[in-house]
Amino acid sequence: MIERYSLPKMSAIWQNEFKFKTMLAIEILALEALAKKKKVPLSAVKRIKSKARFNLSEINKIEEKTQHDVVAFVTNVAQYIGSDAKYLHLGLTSSDILDTTLGVQLRAASGILIDDVNKLLKALARKAKFYKDIPCMGRTHGVHAEPTTFGLKLALWYDEMRRNLERLKLAAAEVSVGKASGAVGTFANVDPFVEGYICKKLGLKPAKISTQIIQRDIYAVLMVRIAIVGSSLEKFATEIRHLQRTEVLEAEEPFAKGQKGSSAMPHKRNPVICERICGLARLLRGNALAAMENIALWHERDISHSSVERVIIPDSTLALDYMLNKFIQVIEGLNVYPKNMMVNLIKTKGLIFSQRVLLMFMEAGLPRTKAYDIVQRAAMRTWKEGIDFKSSLLEEPEVPKYLSEKKIDEAFDLNYYLRQVSKIFNRVGL
Repeated sequence: MIERYSLPKMSAIWQNEFKFKTMLAIEILALEALAKKKKVPLSAVKRIKSKARFNLSEINKIEEKTQHDVVAFVTNVAQYIGSDAKYLHLGLTSSDILDTTLGVQLRAASGILIDDVNKLLKALARKAKFYKDIPCMGRTHGVHAEPTTFGLKLALWYDEMRRNLERLKLAAAEVSVGKASGAVGTFANVDPFVEGYICKKLGLKPAKISTQIIQRDIYAVLMVRIAIVGSSLEKFATEIRHLQRTEVLEAEEPFAKGQKGSSAMPHKRNPVICERICGLARLLRGNALAAMENIALWHERDISHSSVERVIIPDSTLALDYMLNKFIQVIEGLNVYPKNMMVNLIKTKGLIFSQRVLLMFMEAGLPRTKAYDIVQRAAMRTWKEGIDFKSSLLEEPEVPKYLSEKKIDEAFDLNYYLRQVSKIFNRVGL
């Protein structure tokens, strides 16, 4: 019998051993329910429970002939049960077993992903608090904009992953569903009690209505949300890749002792984990699209979704589990270089303070367009000639009319830009 709250490793969930173990549990639960309805002798159910088992290699041999996995499974189990096998799979269709099994697998897989996200949230929270007040360059369009802190970058990721956690929880609840309603969902040959009994024992919800199958929009939602989580990880990993560039070098994914970055260049320390995460995120998005393509089926069922799901669902849950665990390693072992952050902050010779200078001119009574022209003209001189922005401002003839040199000095106070950081952290819950 499947333990309701057990969480095996992700890979085990998609192995045939787990699948057939779950299928056997469902078949036995169906018999228990039928016995309660006096449709099957209780004594036969007890004998079946004592004898029921399966053999993977034998199932494979039978399936080579039958070309049907559930028929092969039932046939193999029947060989162990003997004459009582006439009660096995009574009134059920293959998808009653397969889709309910998938519900168990997805409940377990979702639980692992939720645990992974919780671990990542803890790692992000620790790092965000540690680097809360470490100033670094904020960039828009890849160009220096205004100062921020490295802790704020991580707090942003924390907040996004918290949203992803809620998305996964909702999707996990939705896919934890089973059905035992027969060939077209009408309960023609099986009592609804059987479905309810099976699902309750397995920790699933019965589908409110089904055809031969559970409707595939339910699984598409999970696949899309898995893809969104993967896209968030890609976003974070891309930022680290940018920050690891030699010209920036503000943060760097961990580089283990003995690790090699290149077969040709011994000096290389490449962001290979982050690059791997970015690549796998593309796979998750592709699989999400395939899951949406699975929603439309012919009448009460065709089989076009089945072959796709056998690939995309295991692959996506396995990939995201891997990505989350690798990114936890990246965050926990992240190399951060505050000195380089400060070097980059002063690289543009004060240009990053241009907005505050602009606002000071406006507070002094200068129209915005006029103030903007003055500040931009001084800034362009700094860009072209490499002179200090403050010096360039003071050389503008109209500046002394509105701002003293002491007032301009105030505009270049880094702390001014970071004074609300604690409030932001409080809003995020850190």
